[in-house]
Parts: sequence; C-alpha cells; structure tokens
Amino acid sequence: MRASEVTKSLNALVSKKVPTFLWGAPGIGKSSIVKQIAKEKGVDFIDLRLALMDPTDLKGIPFYDKESHSALWAPPAFLPREGEGILFLDELNSAAPAVQSSAYQLILDRRIGEYVLPEGWAIVAAGNRDGDRGVTYRMPAPLANRFVHFELDVSVDDWREWAYKKSIDSRIIAYISYKNEHLFTFDAKVQAKSFATPRSWEYVHNILQANVEKELLLDVLSGAVGREVAVSFLSFVKVMDKLPDITMIMLGKSEEYPEEIDVLYALSSGIVSRYLQDPSDTALEHILEYTLDLKSEFAVLIVQDLQKNGVTMEHSQNFKAWVKKFAYLLA
Repeated sequence: MRASEVTKSLNALVSKKVPTFLWGAPGIGKSSIVKQIAKEKGVDFIDLRLALMDPTDLKGIPFYDKESHSALWAPPAFLPREGEGILFLDELNSAAPAVQSSAYQLILDRRIGEYVLPEGWAIVAAGNRDGDRGVTYRMPAPLANRFVHFELDVSVDDWREWAYKKSIDSRIIAYISYKNEHLFTFDAKVQAKSFATPRSWEYVHNILQANVEKELLLDVLSGAVGREVAVSFLSFVKVMDKLPDITMIMLGKSEEYPEEIDVLYALSSGIVSRYLQDPSDTALEHILEYTLDLKSEFAVLIVQDLQKNGVTMEHSQNFKAWVKKFAYLLA
C-alpha cells in the first residue's frame, strides 16, 4: 500500500483502537507516518523500541505488597497512565522472543501485569520484513494474529507531496522527479552500507543545509545515499545553472522556456517550492501565465503539485485559460 493509503487506513483503525502492524523496508517512513497521525489527531505519541528491551522492561518488576501479602508487578514509568495517544511498538519483530511474549497481553488485552492501558490509547507496531537484511525473529502466529497487517510500499508521488510540505531542498525534489528509481535503491542481496531511501534523502537535505566544503560534498553524500546515486545527483544539480530566473517568473517578467528534460524537472520543482514559501495571488497568476507556454507535461506537473499542497486556483482568470488549453491531459 502507498503511504497515503496506509495513512487513511491507520487513521480509521486508530480511532477504533484496533491493533495494527506496519511492515516495510528500512528507511521508508513507517515511524514518521504513525507519528504524523498522532500529531494531526492532537494526541500523545510514545515510541517504544522493543528490540532494546528485556522482558522485565515491559512487564515491570515484582514487589511484595504488605497489605495483600502478595507479589505485585510495578509497571514501567514509560507506559501511559492517562489521556489519549498512540503507543508505537517499533521493531517489534526485532525484539527477542521473550520480549515479544511479554507484549502478547498488552496488545490483546490492553494490560500487562498490574498495568492497564488507558481507554484513549491505540497500539500500532512496525517492523522490517524478514528479507530486509535486518535482525528479525519470526513472529509467532498467536502474536501475528493480534494485528491487522499492512505492507508499506515506496511511492514517488506520496514522497514528493511530503517533501514539498517539509520544505525539502527543491534540487532533491527535482532529482527524484527526474530519477524516480533513485528514491529507494535498497537491495537486500547487496551488502552496501549506504543506499538511498526516503530517510537518507532527508539526510541529504540536512547535508546541503550544513554547507559542507565543496571538495568533501561527494564523499559526504555518498555516505548517505551511496556513491553512484551521489555522483548522479551532483551531476544533476549542475543543471540548476541553466534555469530561468524563478523570481522573474513569479513577477511575470520571464520569457525563457528551456527544452532539456532535466532542466524542466528542476524548474518545475523550483517554481512550486518558491511559491509555497511565499504564496500570493499575483505570483500564482504569473506562474499560470508562464506555464501556458511551457511543455504541456510540465505545465500539468506544476499545477498538480500546487493543488496537492492546498493551493486553490479556481478563482484565477489565468487558470480558466490553463484548463481550456490542457483539459485534454486531465481527462
């Protein structure tokens, strides 16, 4: 399932407190999706890395109660006591079997030992697949049967929408739009330390913001996404020098229309990123006017990206002209 589909499904099941398990390759945003759902719902989020725990970490430790003359379990402080939220059990299938066993009761009965999970809390778990070169343990059937399972796929369209909202460097968005296959290059059969994933491209964004010395940049980027992808990305970045002045486009003062495909991808993401940073009706009119003479597929790409990020344009006179010209591509 695409990230957008998983998000909609999880949103519905979290509301009904149905335990869910999200499967997927490393670095594709499993934990980010769950955290974002909690943020949008305005509820708390607790991330437990079960692979780092012992059985007693989850169940607590026994102590003698003088009043009842019996042994009780003291639950850990990190488990919620009140309110609403999502309890996220990350790397559940990377936890030792004894830890997974400790999670049985919490997941099914919403309690463990003396502890009871508050009514307002939902349980979501996640983990890598068995073939993803991670440390995993086969999940016992009784535990697996306690979840509704989803497998997360990598979607370039979903990633681009997320990247615009997160103000990811427009050069990265342009490159992934041009080279879709480089969003995710993980191969479980290849023993590579670095490979491209949605998570490592976010690292690339941070590296570019860190102003790494030019002669070191290739080696640093290679450490994030692998040498081959880093070389290709830096080669692509050089096309940014061929771009028309985006400021002039937004002012309605540019008549430059590039023909090279890689330059057009860079231009499209550059226009969308710049507009989302400083939106105005005047700039939108000028962008729409500019796209009327742009290659049709890139005119559509720009408008669709703006719309996906909440930009309304039905009120625009230029949009009416735009729809008239490109309606055949939208059918």
